[in-house]
Amino acid sequence: MIRTSIRRAVVPGIAVLALALTGCGASNESSDGGSSDGGSSSSGSLSGELAGGGASSQDSAQQAWRAAFQSENPDVTITYDPVGSGGGRESFNSGAYAFAGSDSYLTDDEGELSGAKERCGGEDPVEVPAYVSPIAVVFNLPGIDSLNLDAKTIAEIFDGKITKWNDSAIASQNDGVDLPSTAISPVHRSDDSGTTGNFTDYLNQAGEGAWPYDPDGVWPIKGGEAAEGTSGVIAAVKGGEGTIGYADESQAAGLGIVSVKVGEEYTAPSAEGAAKALAVSKPADTASATMMPYDIDRTTTESGAYPVLLASYLIACQHYDDASEADLVNGFLSYIVSDAGQQAAAQQAGSAPLDSEVAAQAQEIVGAISAN
Repeated sequence: MIRTSIRRAVVPGIAVLALALTGCGASNESSDGGSSDGGSSSSGSLSGELAGGGASSQDSAQQAWRAAFQSENPDVTITYDPVGSGGGRESFNSGAYAFAGSDSYLTDDEGELSGAKERCGGEDPVEVPAYVSPIAVVFNLPGIDSLNLDAKTIAEIFDGKITKWNDSAIASQNDGVDLPSTAISPVHRSDDSGTTGNFTDYLNQAGEGAWPYDPDGVWPIKGGEAAEGTSGVIAAVKGGEGTIGYADESQAAGLGIVSVKVGEEYTAPSAEGAAKALAVSKPADTASATMMPYDIDRTTTESGAYPVLLASYLIACQHYDDASEADLVNGFLSYIVSDAGQQAAAQQAGSAPLDSEVAAQAQEIVGAISAN
């Protein structure tokens, strides 16, 4: 059984942050009475162990979150296993994880939302955005650091229809770039991945019909080079000339980066661009009092927006049978969505902090996590 002191850590204050979102109104006050400056100090120390896992895109941010939270609560040990979003949702629903990270919100396409409700005693689970980040289309061509590509061309590359780097569809968007005749080698995720789900959603929405597959966390094409996790894709792209892949932008250093066409402009991945794209997105149909999913508008023409992004969620229960586990989940998740937590992720992983209104709503939801 997890043990913790009866006193709970004071939750950091509501964020004053950069990202603008619409929909899902929220209170501007923290239900836990946190300080408005977003500090991370606590009035009481927690203790015990807390296990979570899921989206590998969150891994870098999770390292920062765990380090900061554990420094304030030295008797707490938190683990986060970056097994991928699908694995995180599965292990949460089975009870192996107290909380999960997922780059895709829960749906009942494969019974996952129903499974989460069953795991949480019949209640809606907690599902709040915690990490908003651009997905970079990365490539390895010696001497070329950046390329411009529209969604249709990207879709045809990953579907195997464009096979050489000097293809006219690529060359026409990159005047003055000396493109080689090197064969293109696409790399995709081998695991059930929220990054894949978001990337294929972009190709499906914005690809002008060039991507004939539905959005899915499982790569829909047989064959090609596959790699596990964000780090696996990055390693595979770095390891082969002519490769191209997709990964959380925070881990894309040292590779060529694609600027995607948005309206009449080409936009490179950035936290600010992801924020602009999410700003025009709306809550999903599954939204409820404790669930904050968003359907991202991948076809926006908003200047400066970068629509190849993921909104990564924290998934938990509203109530836990063990009071100490409830306190740990409440404390850690409340820190993540606080100003201090969001700024830590921005500094460590280059993510876009949550808008203050969205942070307030998320804070209120996770701050209400308690024991049965």
